[in-house]
Amino acid sequence: QVQLVESGGGLVQAGGSLRLSCVASVRTFSSATMGWFRQAPGKERDFVASINWSGGSTYYTDAVKGRFTISGDNAKNTVYLQMNSLKADDTAVYYCAAAPTWLASRDQWMYWGQGTQVTVSS
Repeated sequence: QVQLVESGGGLVQAGGSLRLSCVASVRTFSSATMGWFRQAPGKERDFVASINWSGGSTYYTDAVKGRFTISGDNAKNTVYLQMNSLKADDTAVYYCAAAPTWLASRDQWMYWGQGTQVTVSS
């Protein structure tokens, strides 16, 4: 069982920055890939970015490319999401998740955090 705990959300003005953190309780084969998703009110939960622990490969949804950066600290079992140039459309609850494979399908994301609210005021 992998427990994920997010932090770092908050209220920020458009154009500002926030850094989200996600600490994993353990690292196992089932958490080989870590990712961030977000869910805006009334919308589905969407993929944002992912990182593979072993090779450090990263992948982003087009909407955040060039603005968000996902990174990991192996020693701390922690994944970060640096969000710059934030827009009102980025407002959502952000969830950390873990999957056993790279480029996992939606149903392969096995573990989820409780979510952290990010609100961008325009």
